Amino acid sequence: MLSKDIVTYSKIRSELRAYICYLFTQNIKNYMPQTTLESIFSAIKTIKEDINVFDCIYVLDPGGKQVGETIMGYKKIRYDSCENFADRAYFYEAIREQKCIITNPYPTRIDGSLVVTSSYPVYNEKRELLYVVCIDISLKEAINVSSPSRFYDAFSNFSIAMYFSLSAMLTLISILLFIKGIASFWTASIHFRSFDIKEVFESTILLTLALAIFDLVKAIFEEEVLGKNSGDNHRAIHKTMIRFLGSIVIALAIEALMLVFKFTISEPDKIIYAVYLTGGVAMLLLGLSVYVKFAYGAMDKDERN
Repeated sequence: MLSKDIVTYSKIRSELRAYICYLFTQNIKNYMPQTTLESIFSAIKTIKEDINVFDCIYVLDPGGKQVGETIMGYKKIRYDSCENFADRAYFYEAIREQKCIITNPYPTRIDGSLVVTSSYPVYNEKRELLYVVCIDISLKEAINVSSPSRFYDAFSNFSIAMYFSLSAMLTLISILLFIKGIASFWTASIHFRSFDIKEVFESTILLTLALAIFDLVKAIFEEEVLGKNSGDNHRAIHKTMIRFLGSIVIALAIEALMLVFKFTISEPDKIIYAVYLTGGVAMLLLGLSVYVKFAYGAMDKDERN
């Protein structure tokens, strides 16, 4: 399935980029005093021998126009040498990043099949842009190049099945907690004039835990089964973790408050235990604050770089 290939690519993208960039940097040296178009095409021939599953390799000038011939792969796809690629993401992103980059899958204009493009900017000793070398690889071949072994698909499917099963079980637990919380609330409502405040606290705790578990299930299912958050963006994962831990802190805080009321009325000598629990909640809240600061700080730093 096409969507499955895209999800798989998002997981092996970093490995593919490392491999392609290694080929570029080992064969085409940057910031050299005598870099010519002939030397670049000589290096491309070496790259062609190392990786023979590409669609084509071509070179662009600083304005985005193709220069020289197109080195064709097994598909024998031809491009117009006068075509301008200045508006393509793999051209201007490579220049902006000043390093080797690799794109997300996109449809070609030739037959609409999905390909990925890796581009490598070449500079002279004065750090002036000379060329941008690009290599197109079909999505399926890109996955085959980066797959660690022939058992990769089988293990991936097994992992999805396990995460699906665990998500289903946790969902059932969340539903049970929800039903128990509703039942506790219903009991308190029926005996409104004589209900115990403990029943309301228990209902609140059960519903809060049900919400926390459901948030965790949602994150696991979307990330590991549906593959929605796969890739370099971990903001959604951190957000779910914060919500989950926050729900746990709220549940413990409610439990501490309930103990304060209980011990104050019936067993004042044991109120110290409620104080201990309140202190533990404060420590958890402090730890959560530190987690939020460092997690989002690291992500913001990566985005700036």
